[in-house]
Amino acid sequence: MISNSSFRIFSVSTALCILIIGFSCGIKSSSKKLSSNRTTWSHYGGSQDQSKFFYTSQITKKNVNQLAVAWTYPADDNGFLMFSPIVIDTIMYVLGNNSSLVALNVLTGKEIWIHTGLQGIARRGINYWESSDKTDKRLVFTLNNTLQTINALTGKTITSFGNNGYVDMREGLDREPSSIRRMQAMMPGVIFENLVIMGSAPGEDYFSPPGYVRAYNVVTGKLEWTFHTIPHPGEFGYETWPKDAYKYVGGVNVWSEMSVDKERGIAYLPLGSPTYDYYGGDREGSNLFGNSLVALDARTGKRLWHYQTVHHDLWDYDLPSAPQLITVNRNGKRIDAVAVGTKHGFVFVFDRVTGEPVFPIEEKSFPQSEMPGEKSWPTQPISSLPSFTRHEVTKENLNPYFSEQEKQKWYKRIDSARSGLFVPPSDKYETIMMTGALGGASYGNTASNPQKGMLYLLSQDYASVYKLSKVPPPRPVLSKEEADKAKGFYEITCQSCHGKDMVGGLGPALVNSGQRFSYDDFKTVVTQGKGRMPGFVHVEEATLSALYRYMGGVPNRPNFARRAAPASKKMEGPVVDSGGAKIPADAKQAVAMTDYPEGVARPANRYTTGYGTDWQALTAGPWASILAYDLNKGTIKWRQPIGLDSAFSKGDKSNGAPAGVQRKGMVVTSTGVVFATGKGGIVYAFDADNGKMLWETRLGSETGGQPAMFTINGKEYLVVNATTNFARDSYNYSNKGAPRGYVVYALPEKKKK
Repeated sequence: MISNSSFRIFSVSTALCILIIGFSCGIKSSSKKLSSNRTTWSHYGGSQDQSKFFYTSQITKKNVNQLAVAWTYPADDNGFLMFSPIVIDTIMYVLGNNSSLVALNVLTGKEIWIHTGLQGIARRGINYWESSDKTDKRLVFTLNNTLQTINALTGKTITSFGNNGYVDMREGLDREPSSIRRMQAMMPGVIFENLVIMGSAPGEDYFSPPGYVRAYNVVTGKLEWTFHTIPHPGEFGYETWPKDAYKYVGGVNVWSEMSVDKERGIAYLPLGSPTYDYYGGDREGSNLFGNSLVALDARTGKRLWHYQTVHHDLWDYDLPSAPQLITVNRNGKRIDAVAVGTKHGFVFVFDRVTGEPVFPIEEKSFPQSEMPGEKSWPTQPISSLPSFTRHEVTKENLNPYFSEQEKQKWYKRIDSARSGLFVPPSDKYETIMMTGALGGASYGNTASNPQKGMLYLLSQDYASVYKLSKVPPPRPVLSKEEADKAKGFYEITCQSCHGKDMVGGLGPALVNSGQRFSYDDFKTVVTQGKGRMPGFVHVEEATLSALYRYMGGVPNRPNFARRAAPASKKMEGPVVDSGGAKIPADAKQAVAMTDYPEGVARPANRYTTGYGTDWQALTAGPWASILAYDLNKGTIKWRQPIGLDSAFSKGDKSNGAPAGVQRKGMVVTSTGVVFATGKGGIVYAFDADNGKMLWETRLGSETGGQPAMFTINGKEYLVVNATTNFARDSYNYSNKGAPRGYVVYALPEKKKK
């Protein structure tokens, strides 16, 4: 068993270095307060600390209900824009139609320039960087697994960045780059000095790539450092995995938000689960740095300390929300702290420099897995702060809006299932987890008043129902007749060029080559030929199908190979560039990893389950809430339901919204107002001190992205992205006439006497 010290606290040598030597580790031990210059919104969360905090003087609790629409910028792009606008000086940057980055005049919403045709851009946001002399201003973003930059003033691609304008982010992930189908996150990462620190979203299947966190030079594109979230031999935490686990385990990634203390130069990474999420027979151990909050030297990527919130995760309990950098008063002492909310409903708070818990955390015993080959961890850490979600589904707390027939069905399922915190998934019975894969706090769901020790959090009680089953063999099973047919065709037609057993000869190797193509593309190559290979027109469909599967193909598999970018649609307006950097198609198309490397231990079987999120309101309300933690006292100060949907609530505001995922956002102002977006196209303003609702307005589309605030010419504005289509059963689906697009609010001009 791994000792608690390996996953609970921090590197002793590093901590001593910080406390005794101060900045000699590259970390400034400054006690400076967080910058008060929060009158613009130059980062996804307002500033590098992702606090979503904004200094206001005009918009107050007394007049917030007077906010009115100042201007809108129309955008829908098929109803699925989730972009978080940023504001630099007099320019707002948004994602518009045809996947276009658009620069807008912040006073009028008029287009300044459009860079169109960026299909594949990260949906949730971009970064802004400027040189110290302000002569070089760049937008930094990911597009189709590459990192790219655009001149923020002209809108044109900067081709001196990386390799003719791009960096291939599939490289350096312990996999063949062209075998990686997906790695970029929907989030923008974070800027620190001349670095952009990037997370990833490599997928959650067996053999997905690892989610290493990397920092690139914003000017050159050079990779400056890599933090191996699944440790390599000789690195801290390697012993918490099986030997060579980094060669086949994936995930452990920052797919959402990360925060930086720019005064100290510390980056805080909320890391996700290892793959596979619900069965860990091939990853015995506590699995650092899965499900951990990790503090790194932002300049070098060196680990300073970490804390693992879930050991050997079997429940997909990622840390998806931004760590909040706050100052708390505890026992007469001011502590610069970092607080993180979790999917399973807990808040953990640590000293920002040392990693010591500010509030006690207890390791408690939980039921152990009975799955073959699985060794679940005997204990899990439980914060002493009050939880913000429920942890069990019972007959007593079942949704009262269910029909009697639906209730009886669920009574039977509950009788035969198991529910409760950290109950391991099984193949013998259903496990009803509260919260599940989409519950608790997610991205955009934390904000703070940094100097007052107040944490604001959006949450939803959303259960998942899991049941494990065996993963079928990687190659679809062929009948003996099909196998003989395929083998015979191969030996007669293909073997002379491609070798016995498909190992290659005059032509390339074809082992598992079916995985490189969709079935339609495979048929085209065989029947029409390619390069020196002739076409074989007269091949019956049954033989083609058998041959495809014989070569490792999976019927109905889409073709994920990177191809040349499609031609973009024609856009009206000041279009200055299109398509970003010119990314060539992959010269080769390697097969995605589907089995364990030779020489590593493997379980007798692998198991899988769906996310089990079909029941969005399994329990009684409230289903979604906004709440305030006073982390000086360690209490929940107030809580209010948020969002509205007709699926179960019938317009009843007291339960919040059960449908969809409450991945919304907040802005906290210095005047004590908390703006929040909710399901149903609603924008709220709450009193930060007591939770009283001060203002509510409806939008003509669902809200997506992170709301933002900015000040121009002494006037304050709030901008909300309202570009996402309502679900068909949404309470506000027919809310005609309400504003859509990027909607900008301000107080009305005072009438001159």
